[in-house]
Amino acid sequence: QVQLVESGGGLVQPGGSLRLSCAASGIIFSRYAMGWFRQAPGRQREFVARVNDFGVTNYADSVKGRFTISRDNAKNTVYLQMNNLNAEDTAVYYCGALRGPESNWGQGTQVTVSS
Repeated sequence: QVQLVESGGGLVQPGGSLRLSCAASGIIFSRYAMGWFRQAPGRQREFVARVNDFGVTNYADSVKGRFTISRDNAKNTVYLQMNNLNAEDTAVYYCGALRGPESNWGQGTQVTVSS
């Protein structure tokens, strides 16, 4: 059974930083691309960042230069370092494990950017 558990969300002031983690189990982690998506109230879920099984990364334009995705295959964990946060980053952040047509999702972690 695939399980993805996100952590690290919370309340942060504008300009602040957070580091999200997603621990995976039930999959051969190194064979999956891992991604972060987010969904703000009243909006559709949107792509944030992705790292494939070779370690190649790509980002949404809105987070380039501020967010960094990384993975630790030894710990079956993917991270999202978020710097210089602003109110537009407020959302529930979801971790995804992706391989071909298969997609697996965590329950999400809330990130709120507010003064």
